[in-house]
Amino acid sequence: MSTSSGAPESWISSFCSLLGHEYFAEVTEDFIEDDFNLTGLQNQVPMYKEALEMILDVEPEDEEEDEDEEEEEEEEEEEDDNDAVMRGDDVERYPGSYRRAADRRQLRLANDLSVIESSAELLYGLIHQRYITSRPGMQQMADKYGLQHFGACPRVFCNGARVVPVGCSDIPGQETVKLFCPSCLDIYTPPNSRFQSVDGAFFGTTFGYLFFMSFPEYDVSIKGDPLNLAAVSPAFGQVSDQPAEPESRSSSLTSTPVPTTMPAATDATAPPPPLPSQPSMINGVPTTNLAPGLGPGRIHENRIYGFRVAERARTGPRMKWLRDKPTDINQLDESARYHQQYGGDPEGDVFSGDGANGTGHFEQTSRRKKAPVRRRRKAAAEGATNGPGGDAG
Repeated sequence: MSTSSGAPESWISSFCSLLGHEYFAEVTEDFIEDDFNLTGLQNQVPMYKEALEMILDVEPEDEEEDEDEEEEEEEEEEEDDNDAVMRGDDVERYPGSYRRAADRRQLRLANDLSVIESSAELLYGLIHQRYITSRPGMQQMADKYGLQHFGACPRVFCNGARVVPVGCSDIPGQETVKLFCPSCLDIYTPPNSRFQSVDGAFFGTTFGYLFFMSFPEYDVSIKGDPLNLAAVSPAFGQVSDQPAEPESRSSSLTSTPVPTTMPAATDATAPPPPLPSQPSMINGVPTTNLAPGLGPGRIHENRIYGFRVAERARTGPRMKWLRDKPTDINQLDESARYHQQYGGDPEGDVFSGDGANGTGHFEQTSRRKKAPVRRRRKAAAEGATNGPGGDAG
């Protein structure tokens, strides 16, 4: 293969351009040539040296030695044929010896090349897992994410949120690649079957979460109702913490219908209490990016003839809390809630243990630094009080 400029295409570019390898980033040769980035991979990849040379398009160093060995084998076979002729043996079986030796060499080379290619793909995948967690690798994946090369979340309530490839395991051969959605915090199987042969370990379990921590400026929040789902059902347009209908609604066709004029219905239509001041950032992440596809109004409700199925029914919804999200975002800031209850500064507190039962408490850093000084002063004061013979009692 060659590029438009006429120069031969590198193995890395050729590998990433294959069908089904659209998720891969092109690892730079500088990253591969750094031995620190390849630590521990020799024990995981067979024929490691040959595979690394194939990835870097380096000619094998022992190619000349192999040619010398082949010439020696040919000379030995020729000498055997000459000896057979001198002994008067039947030579009809020997003329094809050169051809059989060449066939064996070609078969051996073909088998070795197949093993090396398989090892090179495995080695590149493991290197790729480390590369995309580095700064240049993550920037490449960010460019792909911006162009939506990885696709969108298939969940309806995520409204086409962009996804990133992740793995369920860091060990090769366990799982194929999956797609992680930052809107619903769930993973999905790629819709196209050509990605079913890509190992998930080539992307690893770290990249998906580290990516959105490194690029908090990406807006994954849902704006309005672009799919016009509210026209299908009011539940799709429900965004408040109150349920779309009162909990006392009937869940069975045989039960007595609940009149819509009951006080419960009146309470459900009452405006919810005002929320406290909402933070704009939590742990460096914009609150608009904290699972915008979850929470009230973003969970599908089972309905029969317009009546919502009760959770206690046999066919009712299960594990609904997995998609739940508090309306008050302050509940997600556990550090602020702790310091609001026990006091202290979240920015300058450290945890210190005391007591025989292993309990501990938070102290400010400034107090922690002064603690050894106070202990020395206390010990000196006790020594002066007891005197030289204070322990003789």
